[in-house]
Amino acid sequence: MDLNRIKVCAGVFGTVISSSLGAVLGGWDALLKALVFFIILDYASGLLASGIEGKLSSRIGFVGVAKKVFILILVAVAFKVDQLTGTQLMRNSVVGFYLGIEGLSILENAGRVGIPLPAVLKNTLEIMKTKKEQGK
Repeated sequence: MDLNRIKVCAGVFGTVISSSLGAVLGGWDALLKALVFFIILDYASGLLASGIEGKLSSRIGFVGVAKKVFILILVAVAFKVDQLTGTQLMRNSVVGFYLGIEGLSILENAGRVGIPLPAVLKNTLEIMKTKKEQGK
């Protein structure tokens, strides 16, 4: 198989996966893009922090991936509830909640390696998480 054919296959595969995920998760909007971005950053920062601390573990890494997949499953469930009720409140609330959680986790990972945390960012993520917990 030549390189061009591999590129085309990879492009088609990526398009099918992203379109399918977008359909199941309520569309590939800015909220979902931000959540996926935060999920990737949280996982990567957790790997880096664990590596620096000398605590890398494939079992813990697998559990981390499983948790991220469950976040996306919960977004899909919330989207389906929205479809049944004719609203967009549930999915957006769930995405916002996990944006706050993932953002705080990224900050915690930075703190684990001794990076000073900007208070304004930490406070904003805390407020975001709290508002979504309270359904606001």
